[in-house]
Amino acid sequence: MSRLAEVDLSVGMSKGEEAARLKAASRRLLHLRLVLGGQIGEPRLGPPLCVVFEGWDASGKGGAIKRLVAPLDPRHVRVAQFAAPTHDEKRHHFLWRFWPVLPGWGGMAVLDRSWYGRVLVERVEQFATEEQWSRAYEEIVQFERTLAAEGMILVKFWMHVSDEEQLRRFRRRADDPLKSWKLTDEDWRNREKRPAYEAAVEDMLERTDHPMSRWHVIAGDDKRHARVAVVETVSRIVEAELTERGYDLADVPDAT
Repeated sequence: MSRLAEVDLSVGMSKGEEAARLKAASRRLLHLRLVLGGQIGEPRLGPPLCVVFEGWDASGKGGAIKRLVAPLDPRHVRVAQFAAPTHDEKRHHFLWRFWPVLPGWGGMAVLDRSWYGRVLVERVEQFATEEQWSRAYEEIVQFERTLAAEGMILVKFWMHVSDEEQLRRFRRRADDPLKSWKLTDEDWRNREKRPAYEAAVEDMLERTDHPMSRWHVIAGDDKRHARVAVVETVSRIVEAELTERGYDLADVPDAT
């Protein structure tokens, strides 16, 4: 069975449960981020934290990112969004444009799309040659291993929604004057190529999941469940990494 086929998209969550779990997880994440920055706890800068979001169009990436960073001081986190590379960016290696936004020690960055475009949209739309995207898997893994070896905590999410749920969200966006700007002709064209994109996603999940940076596939048909899962996952991973590196987290509140 494929990785995407194993995802249970029927999971849901009540509004009350979402509010309670988000409040607890967000409070814990805030404390953990302050520990990373050396604002509380030990007076030293913690490891850089980079959270990468990939997923289907209208899969809830924006909503999840909003909930993830909401409790944090905006001076302590950077959110970067990536679209198609510019003419100048195309003159360089495809990873070049991502270096400036990567966090340093004590910092945190959230990426809305990332270097995985090379093996997703650039593969499917043939913006990259087969030779280019075929070798990109190993280039990406080595890139991420280098970052992790230097201390970075790298958390990767694939936001997964069913074809039917995506269509419902597209139609709601088209009918909402405050959200219609999010929907483009390209989004509709991409829907027609979903089988090709699914194949690309499966290859990505299989070939770039490694011990120093695992993929976390989030069931996103229910937005409440997805948002809570993202914040709780980041909190859990950061806590585990800091504990392994010898940080005393006794004063950090539980995410319960």
